[in-house]
Amino acid sequence: MTRSNLVGGEMLNWSDLHPADSRPAASGSAATTLLTAALKPGDTVLMAGPHSHSLYADVAAQAESIDILVRSAPDAEELAETLTHAKTQVYCGSLDRFESDETYDLIVALDGLERLVGPDTAALPWSDALSKLTARLTPNGRLLLGATNSFSVNRMIQPDITAALPRDEDWGRTVGDSAPAGLKALRAEVRGQVFGVYPSLIEAEVLVGDSEQLTAAAAARVVAVRNSGPTLMDPYRVVMDAAAAGLLVELAPAWYVVVGDVELPDETPTGELVEERLLNALRVDDQLALRREVVAYVEWARTTSTSGAPDNVIVAGTSYRLFGAESGGTVEEHLARFVRRALESGARQPWPAGGDPEVLTARLASMAGITLSPSTSPEVIRPLGSAEQLATVARLADELAHASARAILFQGTINGIRKSVPYRLGHAMLNPARVVRRRLKRVLRRR
Repeated sequence: MTRSNLVGGEMLNWSDLHPADSRPAASGSAATTLLTAALKPGDTVLMAGPHSHSLYADVAAQAESIDILVRSAPDAEELAETLTHAKTQVYCGSLDRFESDETYDLIVALDGLERLVGPDTAALPWSDALSKLTARLTPNGRLLLGATNSFSVNRMIQPDITAALPRDEDWGRTVGDSAPAGLKALRAEVRGQVFGVYPSLIEAEVLVGDSEQLTAAAAARVVAVRNSGPTLMDPYRVVMDAAAAGLLVELAPAWYVVVGDVELPDETPTGELVEERLLNALRVDDQLALRREVVAYVEWARTTSTSGAPDNVIVAGTSYRLFGAESGGTVEEHLARFVRRALESGARQPWPAGGDPEVLTARLASMAGITLSPSTSPEVIRPLGSAEQLATVARLADELAHASARAILFQGTINGIRKSVPYRLGHAMLNPARVVRRRLKRVLRRR
């Protein structure tokens, strides 16, 4: 028997769990981590908005009771039939029609507030929707809230072409119905801990609370995987540069706001990626630092049983350890991987632009006493991002202009020498000797 109750404003021919032309429900390992930290034994929970089945199941298995509010009638029926927890109640409709005297120890809205209403609700300002949820908290209750950032690293990575193609769920709404624009405005609306979410609310994989390099690297990896096609800028470097500027949370694609007493486990290791040290040396043309880092890394790679490339190895002082799973391959292959990543990122290099990756790899390897065999088929690696490609083209044009200027200077110098008196005298004195030599060669051939 179904436990779904219609409260008004429900969408009958619509699904947020199985969308045809809209974004999927909130999910991801970061969402699971946050829920695990926030959920306490004996909690009464309200989950508002579409979440993945695994998130519903995790909460239902641990909570004392769970109420679910979704706007889609098919989703409500599906959840009512699949969640067998004895104290699970599913409500279908819009938040503004959801009237109840119930209060909750934990309210979960990791998908945000925009999908808590349907087209029958003319307007529900974001702040009003937030007030309706927080009013249902017990005195010591906790709120987990998701919000999409309207100006994030995604704006620097991908052109927003899809904005011109409205989806089925993009019916007309007032501007105030969406989340506040910017981290400062969000914090003004709701007080609590704010974490950056990468790469998005619908696939929250990495949760960041600061700009620590290793946290940034984890976020940069998932962003790079999600943006593997043509990009405006290199996705990995955009996130790492945002972290270096202290903007990792502010420029996150989305945020989680945590209101109440919730402590997340701190599992972030300390140290610095070998790749970042190598790139920093390249950026300032510090050949001594580059050689030192290459030699130290190669010595560690030769003496350890693990296998890790520079982008997967942490160095802290003089100790090295893996950052994630093993990379596999030889140290030569790892150096080649670093060269490829450096060229793809358009990073500054102390050598001529557009260099052959085989030559650059051999140059790094020689610093550690490794001799590589030359390749018979040189490869050209272009930067991933359009901005880095333009910068590389500009550098190539500049180098070509300088080379042309030097060629013109050399040609002028040679012409000047040829017109000089000493050159002409020497040429006149040597010319008879050349004539005699040529004639002797002819005579000898005839014999």
